[in-house]
Amino acid sequence: MTGPRNWLTTVLTRLVAGIAIVVPAALLLGASPAAAHPMPHSVVQLDVYRSSVSARLELPVSDFSRASGIDLDDVTGKAVPAAQTKAIRAYLAQHIHPTTTGGKAWQVAIGSMHLSATQQTSTGTYRELTVAAVLTPPAAADVRHFTFHYDAIVHQVVTHVTLVTVRQDWANGQVDGKGTTQVGTIELDIRHMKVPALKVDLGPGSAWRGFVAMVELGGNHILTGTDHLLFLLILLLPAPLAATGGRWTGLVGPRKALARIGGITLAFTAGHSVALAATALGRLQIPSWPVEAFIAASILVGAIHAIRPLFPGREAVVAGVFGLGHGMAFSFVLAEMHLSTRQLVTSLLGFNLGIELVQLLLVCLALPSLLVLARLRAQPALRLTGAAVTGVAALGWLVDRLGLPNPVARAADSAGSHTTLLLITLTLAALVSTGWALATRLRSAPRGGGLRLRWRADPGRS
Repeated sequence: MTGPRNWLTTVLTRLVAGIAIVVPAALLLGASPAAAHPMPHSVVQLDVYRSSVSARLELPVSDFSRASGIDLDDVTGKAVPAAQTKAIRAYLAQHIHPTTTGGKAWQVAIGSMHLSATQQTSTGTYRELTVAAVLTPPAAADVRHFTFHYDAIVHQVVTHVTLVTVRQDWANGQVDGKGTTQVGTIELDIRHMKVPALKVDLGPGSAWRGFVAMVELGGNHILTGTDHLLFLLILLLPAPLAATGGRWTGLVGPRKALARIGGITLAFTAGHSVALAATALGRLQIPSWPVEAFIAASILVGAIHAIRPLFPGREAVVAGVFGLGHGMAFSFVLAEMHLSTRQLVTSLLGFNLGIELVQLLLVCLALPSLLVLARLRAQPALRLTGAAVTGVAALGWLVDRLGLPNPVARAADSAGSHTTLLLITLTLAALVSTGWALATRLRSAPRGGGLRLRWRADPGRS
């Protein structure tokens, strides 16, 4: 009588124990790949303009193919074939529906798309589909407050998440496109099994924020614009020197040197300010490569002039003429922002102010070194070395901007990323040059007399 009950108890006990072991193990084994390899999420980056919003969609290919049924696994290059392009546009048009806060639909235009390899934190490398779209509200509707109905991928892949961020928003002071502000996330509401719309509220914004941001952008643009700085500095380098017989010989005197440096700086400022205003306010569509090639050529001319005088005493005129090209290049930054006329005027003032403030700072820091350098016996060697390096960089840029990329141009461009080092170097050079000049005055001053600057007539010939 007890034997069967013991046997049955043993079987049931072992069965329960087996279930207790197998089920958790199965769950752990099933969960481990997701824990070890988190799936990448989608990103929607918004650029807010005066009457529309541009969106950049970054979609993981694996999840997109699973949700849409459009196979992109066999596409090896960056270009999306025409058949898939049409299908992708149709799919996205069904899953992107922004509306006003009152429920009126916006227009959605799906633009260019391409494939690339990328990665997100903890996901490793994966393939991504990038799509451009333009979201246009009804006339007079607010682009800063709207409802974003979006469920691409999320409607099928229930674990998928879409991050919505703002990359450019002039009225909120976001103008450089380098940072983003997160607006919210779009994901499945498991409780109701729906994908809720995202309420986008970018705040009121203000012209003051846009102005301040443009001042900062203008300052950064001249500070990181290696070509603009080199052109100005290479013209200033021989400013304290006198030219005789096609050679740089002697000095022109401290007052004349200061007048030349000030004249060159002011002329360059006037030239690029006029061109910047005319090009931006006129909304002129100018190809970028001829302007960029012109700038490279202007630097090359300045480098040759520093070696052998081409236009001695007329540097200010040359700076003003070449400054026109630099101003056109500055205007490209504003053209990409699609600003309203009022925003454009405010941006123009702020952007130009930022350029001039940083330019003035750099000239003031370089001034002591320029004056002291002209008095050194090593001046010819230092000047020729600086001109040669500048000339090589200008040639690299010129060749690159004419369609032949090269390592010289890449190296010259990368110099613009070391702005802190540049400011530190110029500051230290200014302090050392000022100290050296004061020490020289003290040594040369007669006992009981005032301090006078000794300006040698001939620091060397070249």
